[in-house]
Amino acid sequence: MELALAWKRVQGEIEQGTLGGDFDRTECAEVLSKVKEAQEEAQDEVWASYRYVILADNQEPDGLRVIDLGAGHASASETLCGRVISALKSQALLNETVGAGYLERRWPPALKEVGAWPLASLRQSFLNGALTRLMDPDTVLRHKIVEFVGQGDFGLASVHRPDGTYDRLWYGEAIAPEEVTFEADVFLLMKAKAQALKVKAEPMPTPVPPPESRPQPLPWSESGSSPEAIPGPVPASHNHILHLVGTIPPEVWNRLGTKVLPKLRMGNDLRVDVDLSVRLHPELVRSMVSDLRQILQDLDLEDRLRIEQDEGV
Repeated sequence: MELALAWKRVQGEIEQGTLGGDFDRTECAEVLSKVKEAQEEAQDEVWASYRYVILADNQEPDGLRVIDLGAGHASASETLCGRVISALKSQALLNETVGAGYLERRWPPALKEVGAWPLASLRQSFLNGALTRLMDPDTVLRHKIVEFVGQGDFGLASVHRPDGTYDRLWYGEAIAPEEVTFEADVFLLMKAKAQALKVKAEPMPTPVPPPESRPQPLPWSESGSSPEAIPGPVPASHNHILHLVGTIPPEVWNRLGTKVLPKLRMGNDLRVDVDLSVRLHPELVRSMVSDLRQILQDLDLEDRLRIEQDEGV
């Protein structure tokens, strides 16, 4: 390694002219050859030095798992990082994705009775070695949870109530990836738990008795003195409309969807108006507008949201 750095320095000084004297083409070519040779030797030295991978593993007595990569060579058609990733995949320590059956088998025993696994804890299990490691845990888990909930393999809920229910419940339905936030008050639910909560949340229809079994009103009182007063129409109750108006910091936008919107859904005719604004340099406006239009098209919102520009502000 030191030899490679030394020849690299000589090459730089020759190119910058800091070394005295003139160098002919043969001497410069020899220096380039020495630099290349020293770099190849340094690469071989690095590949030979990085032979072991050590991972945190609670199953091992000392909490560490050692993987011997064997002898490597720089001429192999892979990088050092790729070599480590291949070794982890070969021993089922790293995966591209995860299935519903795997989560069911690895569900923590302490959480099986309640049937709810906080997403913050679930994500941490994929990072600390308790579960298989993923190439991109956040992206993979968010995509797979959306898929699991839509297929009915698991449920998703947020904000646990004292009575055992949740402010918001998704099961067997399409949900937006933004609903999957890795927070302590957002839970992945086992299938049986989600089904039971879904049935409990749906109101039972009130049976209507047949006409012959309904009590018939008497046209007069039992004493026959005067007809009974027929009750008039019940005045309709007046609904109260609530408005939440103000400025929302961008960092709490996701929490607004998991805490405020579920409360508002208890009423009727919920409407959400969006007014987002940002100040940009004129050179960035065109690219920003193009990107926003593409995003709105991907979300199927191009007919609902419009982009407005204020020039010279």
